[in-house]
Amino acid sequence: MADNKEVGVDSTLGNTVNESIHSVLTNFGNFQQKRILSENSQRKIICVEGTFSDKEGSAIVLLEKKPFSEEILKNTLTAESVVNKEFSNDIYGFYECFPKEKYNGVKATVIHPATEKHIIKYLSQEIHLIEETAELYKSITLPFLENETFSIQWVFNILEHKKEADRIIFEDPSPDIGFILLPDLKWDAKQVEDLYLIAIVHQKDIKSLRDLNDKHLPLLKNIKEKGIKTIEEKFRLPGSQLRIYVHYQPSFYHLHVHFTYLKYDAPGIFTEKSHLLSTIIENIELMPDYYQRVTLPFVVKETDNLFLKYEEKGMIKRRSV
Repeated sequence: MADNKEVGVDSTLGNTVNESIHSVLTNFGNFQQKRILSENSQRKIICVEGTFSDKEGSAIVLLEKKPFSEEILKNTLTAESVVNKEFSNDIYGFYECFPKEKYNGVKATVIHPATEKHIIKYLSQEIHLIEETAELYKSITLPFLENETFSIQWVFNILEHKKEADRIIFEDPSPDIGFILLPDLKWDAKQVEDLYLIAIVHQKDIKSLRDLNDKHLPLLKNIKEKGIKTIEEKFRLPGSQLRIYVHYQPSFYHLHVHFTYLKYDAPGIFTEKSHLLSTIIENIELMPDYYQRVTLPFVVKETDNLFLKYEEKGMIKRRSV
């Protein structure tokens, strides 16, 4: 995502008004909250819509409690942490603990400027399961995807080393079977307990699982083999402790493969969305055009335009109230 050109002066931050927010953001003093889009108490995450008073356009801020690491734990159970007692009962005591600021961080992801599509993506809402046949993919899903997809310029920036080059863990530069392996934005790359890597392929004509066939087997096998080898060498995790999978529908339409630690309950690992890479390879070996013929399930939100397309065809309906 390219920075905007610099025009004018921001009196608050001492930087240019139209400069990218990501070049100048040091605090949330200029953030004006509009509404909570969604929250997940289990994952300790909340998503907020708002604006920055010194910038044009909407913004989305995702706040997430960071997982414990050995360093954080070591620096939390110390005399420098403040402990306030809430109540106790017999042998059980319940307290609120305040570690030093350095070890009490909250992960923040900022999307700016956020489009209406971004806002809908993060808005909590009713969801539906669609059983997409090959015919439905051709007549409804594919035409929709060709007209209404998110920009993936940020993906090309990574592949071309224009952005995030310092985060790349491994790269096979082959235009046919090559890929880049780097940490997913959900992982801070500090502990293996929540390891989450993503392999982005160099081929630019593979949108999703639906496009895969026997000619892609060398690519898929290369990702699996070299991804496992790299993770074992760098993070001491064997392939038997990795969950390697592809999403359908994916969050962006350029083939990518997820690598997560098997004990980590990563988002999107449910059966209606996640397809193991080993199973994908085996299915294609059994039937070269398997994913052009099979029925694939996926979840869609009611405010998603794709839901509306299926609703218009009578393939899905809202809950009666």
